[in-house]
Amino acid sequence: MKALITSGGKGTRLRPLTHTQNKHLIPIANKKILHYAIDTVIDAGIKEIGIITNDDCNEVPKAFGDGSQWGVSITYIPQKAPLGLAHVVKISEDFIGKDPFVFYLGDNMVVGGVKRFVEEFEREKVNCFLTLAKVKDPERFGVPEIVNNRIIGVEEKPKAPKSQYAVAGIYIYDSTIFEAVNNIEPSARGELEISDAHQYLIDHGYAVGYSEITGWWKDTGKPIDLLEANRLVLEHMKPRIEGNVNDKSHIAGNVTIEEGAKIINSNIRGPVIIGKNTIIEDSYIGPFTSIQNDCHIRNSEIEFSILLNQCKVLDIGIRIESSLLGTGVEIIKSEDKPSTHRFFIGDQSLVELV
Repeated sequence: MKALITSGGKGTRLRPLTHTQNKHLIPIANKKILHYAIDTVIDAGIKEIGIITNDDCNEVPKAFGDGSQWGVSITYIPQKAPLGLAHVVKISEDFIGKDPFVFYLGDNMVVGGVKRFVEEFEREKVNCFLTLAKVKDPERFGVPEIVNNRIIGVEEKPKAPKSQYAVAGIYIYDSTIFEAVNNIEPSARGELEISDAHQYLIDHGYAVGYSEITGWWKDTGKPIDLLEANRLVLEHMKPRIEGNVNDKSHIAGNVTIEEGAKIINSNIRGPVIIGKNTIIEDSYIGPFTSIQNDCHIRNSEIEFSILLNQCKVLDIGIRIESSLLGTGVEIIKSEDKPSTHRFFIGDQSLVELV
C-alpha cells in the first residue's frame, strides 16, 4: 500500500495568507496542515508516500525533505497546473504502479486516522473505497447517490444534491482507477473531476465501497474551517509547559507552552498552544487559540484565533476573536494625534471594525 497526498493548488479561498505561502503549510495548533496528513498515512503503516506539488514552487520539499526523519520515503510529483484531482491521480501512475494506494487531500483533517478504512478496503476486496461525511453544504463537494446501501452515482458540486453526504478527501484505490482517469473528459471548468472517475468505475461494473466518517472531518479550504480545525485539534492535545510562567500568571485548562516562551502577568485559558520564544505579558489568551513562534502579545486579549510566526499585538483595547494573522503581522496602538485608524493591507484582506 502506498499513499498519494496533494499539496498543490493556489488556495484562493484562503487569500491573502496564501499569497505568500502554500496553504498546506499553514499551521493548525502550531503544526503544518500537511504534516497531519503525513502522520495519518504513516500511522496506517504506509512507507512510500508521493506528494503532489506545484511545479513552480519548492516550499513543500524544503519543509518535509525525503521522509527519512520518519523512516519513510517521500517522492515529490510536480503538477504544472491545477487540472483536477483525477489529473493528480493520472500523473502519479508511474509512482503508484500496480499497488493499491490511499489518495489523501493534504488540506483535509480527520480524527481517528485512515487505518480502519484501509482494513475495510482490503476486507471487502473492492476496487475503490470512498469515505463519506454528512455536511450542511454538500453542493460544495462530490456527492454520492446511495440506494440500498450501494453508491450508484457520484456528482461533483451538484446544484441539487441527491444526499447530505460529501465524498471526503480520503480515497482508497487499486490500479483500476488509472483506467478511469485515462478515459474521462475534462468537465465544463476544464478539469478532470475525481467524481467523474468514480462514476466511470460504477458504470463499468467495478466494486465501489464506502464508509461514513463517524468522528470529525474538516476540509480546511476556508478561514472558518481553519479556525474550527484548530479548535478540534487543541481539544485533544495533551498539556505541556516547557516555557516560563511567572507567579502572577494563571494557567487554566489544556495549555501547551513551548520552550523559550514567557508568560508574564497574564491569564491563559485553554485549550491554547503558545510557540517557542513567544512573549505574552499583561494579556489574556482565551480558548482555542494557537500562537506560533517569536510573537509578542502585550496588554491585549485574544481568543479563538490563529497567529503565525513573528506577530505583534500590542496595547489593543478590544478583544481580538475569530481571527487569522499571517506571518509578521503587527496590530499596535498608535500614540499619534489626532487619533485615527491606519491600515497597510494587501489584496483580498478582511478587516472588521466595531
